Amino acid sequence: MGYIKFDKSQLINLEYSLRRELLRTNRAGAFSTSTIVNCNTRKYHGLLIVPQPQFGNAPHILLSSLDETVIQREAEFNLGIHKYENNIYSPRGHKYIMDFESEPFPKITYRVGGVILEKEMFFSSNEDMMIFKYTLIDAHSPTTLRFKPFLAFRSIHALSKANIDCNKKYEPVTNGIKIAMYEGYSPLYIQFSKDVEYTHVPDWYYNLEYPYEKERGYDCLEDLYVPGFFDIPIKKGESIMLVAGTSESNPALLKTKFTDEVKKRIPRNNFENCLLNAAQQFIVKKADKTQIIAGYPWFGPVGRDTFIGMPGLLLTQGDVKTYVSVLDSMIADMKGPFFPNVILDNRIEYDAVDTSLWFFYALQKLAEFTGDSAKIWKDYKNVIKNILESYREGTWYNIKMDENGLLFAGETGNALTWMNAIIGDKPVTPRIGFPVEVNALWYNAIKFSLELARNAKDSAFTGKWKELPEKIEKSFIENFWDEKRGYLADYTNGNFKDWSVRPNQVFAISLHYSPLSQLQQKRTMDVIEKELLTPRGLRTLAPKNIRYKGVYRGNVEERDLAYHNGSVLPWLFGAFAEAYLKIYGKGGLSIVTNLYKSFETEMQEYGIGTISELFDGDPPHYPSGAISQATAVAELIRVNEMIKKFDGAKK
Repeated sequence: MGYIKFDKSQLINLEYSLRRELLRTNRAGAFSTSTIVNCNTRKYHGLLIVPQPQFGNAPHILLSSLDETVIQREAEFNLGIHKYENNIYSPRGHKYIMDFESEPFPKITYRVGGVILEKEMFFSSNEDMMIFKYTLIDAHSPTTLRFKPFLAFRSIHALSKANIDCNKKYEPVTNGIKIAMYEGYSPLYIQFSKDVEYTHVPDWYYNLEYPYEKERGYDCLEDLYVPGFFDIPIKKGESIMLVAGTSESNPALLKTKFTDEVKKRIPRNNFENCLLNAAQQFIVKKADKTQIIAGYPWFGPVGRDTFIGMPGLLLTQGDVKTYVSVLDSMIADMKGPFFPNVILDNRIEYDAVDTSLWFFYALQKLAEFTGDSAKIWKDYKNVIKNILESYREGTWYNIKMDENGLLFAGETGNALTWMNAIIGDKPVTPRIGFPVEVNALWYNAIKFSLELARNAKDSAFTGKWKELPEKIEKSFIENFWDEKRGYLADYTNGNFKDWSVRPNQVFAISLHYSPLSQLQQKRTMDVIEKELLTPRGLRTLAPKNIRYKGVYRGNVEERDLAYHNGSVLPWLFGAFAEAYLKIYGKGGLSIVTNLYKSFETEMQEYGIGTISELFDGDPPHYPSGAISQATAVAELIRVNEMIKKFDGAKK
């Protein structure tokens, strides 16, 4: 029995099965995602989603879904499932599903009378290509399979509507067809491993409904184009391959490709391997750039998430080469002292104060791993100096070092920290002034840079910066610490201090260099553990706060109000674990280990085999947001490495 498996009773229960989603990717930014019963419930679902260079490299859905029909003695049994308006499902092919397994590829077994049919699905690791393998396990009459492709040819953020501009022509290719609905798109090739009969009967299917979009307050109805259908006979014991891709395939090589792909996969046969498998899905290499996708299905690269996630995604696997490639790709897109914070549809935004400071954290982890601080200073000293000097002297968004040594950031209408949700033109969590985690990162960046410079004997740099850490330490305590409360203010501005209990203060402990005393660290952690810790990581706000929102549901505004005001962000567990073990050592190992293991149940929830973007602050902490988040996966992998390190030390 597989590690991830669902039985018939679970699969035919749509309330259960439609809340569980699959993700498959390649290493070039293409991917496939749907529910475990292949009923699309989001506008972001599709079987072949491919970046389109002619549209800013944004991901576009070419093949939305694929209906299979079993035909015996002129009787047709449609295995597909679609949701339409008014809660209508048609066809209802899920009733034929026997079970689902995830290894070595997702496999659904159908039973229709005396017919037992297996369907395996995988995404090519190197090509923009989804491959399906159908095996007829049992049948007592001549059997034909019919395939009906539903096409979208649109951005993942949009919806397709029936129109007269759709190109309804097609070209025959070996064992299939080539088609492109609109000019400028990559063509879609649909081919089979043996001869197939194609019947061209172009038609539109109207008002397919995506319930997740309806819940989220977005347009949820779509029209999809079906150009025709394919008929292919299949014998008992025979396997047939179907490929959907953006380039023509050699049908004779499809079975070999299937075998080769099995060898490349990290089997999802336990919790740790599921995380490692998921980690691979975020690394994307295009031309001369290597990027980290922040999350699926709707995120692109995010600078902050890139630097936070890199150690867990790459260094834990010893992949220094890719790590350096990601760093260099980020540097290539710098503007002044800023790294790109968001790269979406070829649009780059540089509106974060902390992203450039997380760069120092990523370098610090690289130095710890390689032990070669001399090379790091040699390769990155110019970037280091550029950021520190710009922040010290003052730069965009009113980012500047105050005379007390702390870093001030912000101006009306902008949200420069990671708590950056905005409704209208107003930040949900305005933090103009001195944010606590920004100044913890600032202090850590300066201390780390001085360490590198001293090792490299760069006296000019050390002479300019050596007096500053002591000043920052003193100012940090004066500005953020409250002896009576026993924790840190979230941000300050003039005489105002925000004493909301938020997780940002954890970084003043978890980072390698902390301005806090050991006692202050412990007292702060006591508050964090008591008021923010859940089985899924840290809440973004303590429940006792009047602004606390414990459930992440509703329209855009309702969700944005909850995102940083109570939702649990699992990536924060990494900093919590690091800080907790820093304070308690082996004595804290059982707490961290138990929390890490508690995530294992998520392998069969929401995003199958991966970790979601967030969870509700209120029990039972339902998952939500993106089904697979890079920082969440990365930090859990990193926590596991911390546990192994302490376990090794115990022995």
